Amino acid sequence: MWRYIDAVRAEIEAARASGMLRGASSVYLGGGTPSLVGADALAALLGSIDPVPGAEVSVECNPTSTTPELLDGLLAAGVTRISLGVQSLSAKVLASLGRDEPPEDSLAALGAIAKAGFSTFSVDLVYGAAAETDEDFEHSLSTLLGLAVPPPHVSCYALTVEPGTALARDRARHPDDDVSATRYGIADALLGAAGYEWYEISNFALDGHRCRHNMAYWDEGDYLGFGCAAHSHVGSRRFSNVVDIGRYLSRVEGGASAVARTEELSGAARELEALELSLRTSAGVPLEALEVGGIEHLVSLEDGRAVLNVAGRMLADEVALRLHGRPREAD
Repeated sequence: MWRYIDAVRAEIEAARASGMLRGASSVYLGGGTPSLVGADALAALLGSIDPVPGAEVSVECNPTSTTPELLDGLLAAGVTRISLGVQSLSAKVLASLGRDEPPEDSLAALGAIAKAGFSTFSVDLVYGAAAETDEDFEHSLSTLLGLAVPPPHVSCYALTVEPGTALARDRARHPDDDVSATRYGIADALLGAAGYEWYEISNFALDGHRCRHNMAYWDEGDYLGFGCAAHSHVGSRRFSNVVDIGRYLSRVEGGASAVARTEELSGAARELEALELSLRTSAGVPLEALEVGGIEHLVSLEDGRAVLNVAGRMLADEVALRLHGRPREAD
């Protein structure tokens, strides 16, 4: 574990020495379960980054590893935001997702997070598992909203099938598109009634609790990623690290760059990507950038902009094909 932490810190220091890292206004430790390495290791990483005053610093946590001791250590290290991977509050749904912790672990972790003193916290839910019913998903949401301190931010992600996984090999467990659409409608209705606003297709927040780090992605801002398989975007350049941890360690420890792939975006490609990302958010896109004819039922027109309504959010990729400037071969 510490060998990997040291390699990530070395990559951070190399970026600082090159002038690429000049202070971070937001930091996100995720892409797995960073809470498993403990507060000391995460504090060492954050010490290498040295976020600017007032930065948002998020850490993804797993319910079973989220203890009051861990939270105290993260708070002392400068963490301001916790994202808890609850996934579901149904034992049978968790089991179908390969999670063996009981729902009570999530509730205990949420109680500890609420008492710890972070600026905000978020919960991740996953919907669409074959073992899940509408009632199961509604129960998970209702339970969260009924807590003494409900999470100010909720992310609801549709279960997706990734090639090469156990889920991909078991077709009986594959999510159904119509079922997933129904679940998304449940999330939008319950969270909306409770005062949460959607600001990106999968993300809902109370006022003042949007994730600043993720907003940088959707606003096509610059960001640096460190570690195995991390992605970065600076100006018109996008680049990503090797995905194999052994190769990552050997490269960094040998003083070489961990970058495995680089892409330069043309001006037109960047403009189109910016529109695609903005379409996923409550900001929408300028009306003139979208061919609205025939999809009026999927968008709302607000102050000269086209914004996806709840039905449009379920078909966002289809709506994106109507954006002007898309290369013809993508139609």
